Amino acid sequence: MFSPPTLDELFAASHVVSLPMRTKFRGVMEREVMLFDGPAGWSEFGPFLEYGDLEAVRWLASAVEAGWLGYPEPVRQWVPINATLPAVPVELVPEVLGAFDGVHTVKIKVAEPGESLRDDAARVGAVRHLLPEAKIRIDANAGWTVPQAVAALRMLSVFDLEYAEQPVATVPEMAAVRRAMGGSVLIAADESVRKVSDPLAVARAGAADLIVVKAAPLGGVGRALDIVAEAGLPAVVSSALDSSVGIRTGLALAAALPELPFACGLGTVALMAGDVTGTSLLASVGGMSVRDVTADPDRLEYFAAAPERQQWWRERLRRCQALL
Repeated sequence: MFSPPTLDELFAASHVVSLPMRTKFRGVMEREVMLFDGPAGWSEFGPFLEYGDLEAVRWLASAVEAGWLGYPEPVRQWVPINATLPAVPVELVPEVLGAFDGVHTVKIKVAEPGESLRDDAARVGAVRHLLPEAKIRIDANAGWTVPQAVAALRMLSVFDLEYAEQPVATVPEMAAVRRAMGGSVLIAADESVRKVSDPLAVARAGAADLIVVKAAPLGGVGRALDIVAEAGLPAVVSSALDSSVGIRTGLALAAALPELPFACGLGTVALMAGDVTGTSLLASVGGMSVRDVTADPDRLEYFAAAPERQQWWRERLRRCQALL
């Protein structure tokens, strides 16, 4: 039987880094994560700073699984990857997308605070103009009400959307939007899967056409695979603005799924101006090969978080480890 690492073992294996961003994403210009040099390989504990311990503990479970147990055997060695476009001004669209090699699919952030539907339409239109053959998906991060979502999707559907991710907050609202759209735009559930106590509720309610799964917020690759199997819906694997170590976990999930009908959101290292390895997991020709990642000691030192931030993460680790 597997015995999880003790708190002292986690402390001994841990490194806290602060990685600079090329452009603001989720309102931050630096991404803090804690890494572990575990017996099965490197792993990442990176819940966003505002997340409470009950949510963050699932991220720790994922890191322990990856670093102390390892990953399941892959069924594929290559995973298609989408480019991710933050809510940047239209004039920056070519520059941001230029960081992604061989773009065939683009996920565009919409419904950001302070942004209007006009801003969203201009950003999506700029991508469609720049990449007329690409698949385009949008992600509202639950930023709309039902009427706003329906109006926005009807407007943005002229750009031939692959799907709309989490347009509204709750499962009943998701179901209402899906009914209103009548199949003209597919609806994908993200927060309704990874931020709730019952990740299968969205499937039972018929509230989505597909689900977005992220290994760390769901408690690890094994748990995510179970959720996809039980949901019975097509799945898209995505990341949570991870370093290459964290992306490796998402890549393991994508590589182990029986079916992978959509490009995965695992290309976000391209949005960072620094990484913990010299061989970053970046998409090439629209995809990514499955391989392991080892953090570089010099980079761990260079990007080490300030002492007070390291202490903050150690205290967070202490609290979350007690909840495992």
